[in-house]
Amino acid sequence: MTDASDPTSTTPKASPPFDRHMLEALICPQTQTTLEYDADRQELISRAAGLAFPIRDGIPIMLVDEARPLDD
Repeated sequence: MTDASDPTSTTPKASPPFDRHMLEALICPQTQTTLEYDADRQELISRAAGLAFPIRDGIPIMLVDEARPLDD
């Protein structure tokens, strides 16, 4: 039996879900345009800036330095 509080446990911890209602309040920090939610990659997409902002542990990281460029 594995214990979630045991640091040697091999059971992965589930990330908290992203609150999609938050998407209505968030905008791209670079272009001030709306964002799209990519559930598969856990990212917020800014097409105008060509960036994807990661969501970690249910929290969007809205820093341009943390975003990855979108593939063309």
